[in-house]
Amino acid sequence: MPTHLLIGTNRGIGLELTRQLVTRGDTVLAACRTASDPLRQLDVEIIENVDITGQAGLEHLAASVSDRTIDNLWVVAGVLRRVHLEDLDLDEIRSQFEINALGPLRAVAALVDRLPNGSKIGLLTSRMGSIDDNTSGAHYAYRMSKAALNMAGRSLSVDLAPRGVSVAILHPGYVRTDMTQGRGLIDADESARGLIARMDELTPETTGRFWHQQGYELPW
Repeated sequence: MPTHLLIGTNRGIGLELTRQLVTRGDTVLAACRTASDPLRQLDVEIIENVDITGQAGLEHLAASVSDRTIDNLWVVAGVLRRVHLEDLDLDEIRSQFEINALGPLRAVAALVDRLPNGSKIGLLTSRMGSIDDNTSGAHYAYRMSKAALNMAGRSLSVDLAPRGVSVAILHPGYVRTDMTQGRGLIDADESARGLIARMDELTPETTGRFWHQQGYELPW
């Protein structure tokens, strides 16, 4: 069975992905800043003190998995805090870029030497990062940072293709979690099932695409 390294497993979608992957018998390494009680109740190896916005945390993570083969790397960590034109907070926009765009890129860069040929990377993004799909505006920090993450994922898919490493850029759906303050159309268990299916289906022929968890491609 494959070994998964998930970054951002403390709650929400990351926690549910961890639960479902363990339940089906896969090996899971769960990375987070501080483990929650629900995460500790799962039969997984937990790696704490991992903050994707800082080099020290990522070096700690890379060292913790130095003797492991990572078949699937998932970067789930992210943040949504609303920024509108009327209260434009540039510091908040920069903060979300650090977490949502630069953080995942840093994580992949720190772990790329731990990924064997033929492995997979799943980047949790949002359709709110789609330029073509944006018909409602606002949410400047989140939209801009997720659009940047989408571009990073596309570039990674090109750069890692010679090694057969495939990259999925994944929209989880509008999920009822703490991040969305309980609003949404689906629960985390449904979202996680779809995300796992997309990663299972991922091949070098489908690398670098922007997928809805339901299985269809989203516009850039």
